[in-house]
Amino acid sequence: MKNSRVLISGASIAGPALAFWLDRYGFDVTVVEKADGIRTGGQAVDFKGPVHRTVLEKMGILDAVEQASVGSDDGAIVNAKGRRIGVVPGAFAGGEINIPRGDLARILYDLTAESCEYVFGDSIATLTETADGVDVTFVHREPRTFDLVIGADGIHSTVRRLAFGPESRFVTHLGYYYALAGLDAGDDDVMYNEPGRMAALGGSKAPAFFVFAGRLEPGVREDVAAQKQRVAEAYRGGKWRLPELVGKLEGASEFYLDSISRVTVEHYSAGRVALVGDSAYGNALGGFGTGLAMVGAYVLAGELGLAGGDYGMAFGRYEEKFRDYASVSRKVNAGRLLAPRGWVGIVGRNVLFTALKVFGPLMRVFDRPASNIALEDYPLPTGV
Repeated sequence: MKNSRVLISGASIAGPALAFWLDRYGFDVTVVEKADGIRTGGQAVDFKGPVHRTVLEKMGILDAVEQASVGSDDGAIVNAKGRRIGVVPGAFAGGEINIPRGDLARILYDLTAESCEYVFGDSIATLTETADGVDVTFVHREPRTFDLVIGADGIHSTVRRLAFGPESRFVTHLGYYYALAGLDAGDDDVMYNEPGRMAALGGSKAPAFFVFAGRLEPGVREDVAAQKQRVAEAYRGGKWRLPELVGKLEGASEFYLDSISRVTVEHYSAGRVALVGDSAYGNALGGFGTGLAMVGAYVLAGELGLAGGDYGMAFGRYEEKFRDYASVSRKVNAGRLLAPRGWVGIVGRNVLFTALKVFGPLMRVFDRPASNIALEDYPLPTGV
């Protein structure tokens, strides 16, 4: 097979999923990840509908994913005095299958670790495309040449920046941030709102989950102390248990902060470089990101296998077949729903949640885009 040496940047979800399929089709796969190993913890991610289930079944991991699934029960909305005033339907908070991101990453890694090369603690520094491949330099290791490079490295993709252009051209801040924190704050599944900010405890996302309105302020992505300070400032002066939670942030066992942003790229590929997952069609907290990543990996790898490594043909087919499916990522802004900027919006959201609790079938309308693609049954090489 031509163009068989593939470098994937990112070992979270899309990267290992793509590595699995490419390995099945006979490609020589290397995955580079800037973290020192598979990242544990993180919020619960979800799968919904027959398309997601089909991909998990084809990978042989449906049972393992279901065994690691966590519940998504109804939660309570409380006021400043802690009194219950509404409900967060479990069907809204999660899909049919909900699994901690770290558990899913471990399943995917274990599936590919023996057959694919993983390089942890490093990242791509430069990409130079030539007639014969892509010359890659790394931050720490010696340069290498690959036939193809795939960016599966998230909304803030290094591969996209190097091959397509600066992040500001493709990532649109939607006016909100979210934070996940490992706080010892009780097990009750509750959510509290004030205009422009929400705090939730005990749900499937994380022990403590925050969403707040704010303009984009770059420069703190690698500084966890500064990130915690950012959250503390956003919740200063709040009621309910907000002062207590802010006081516990400094000692949080796990912590993650990012903007709620949308990724829009004109094309999913440029020459020998392509994007999959959040780097191409991400929308943080939209509820479809993990499914899009897994299905996107299936389609991209399938088209490369079908084309025998003819990347120009494969990348074009991948985009043609997947763009409409991925368009759901451009239609969601979870921040506006989770942390409305005014009391009228908060009350209206609570009424909506109550309606969804009473009329459960309405949730299937929201989840319908997850099944809006016809999966091709890509053939495996002879003897596999």
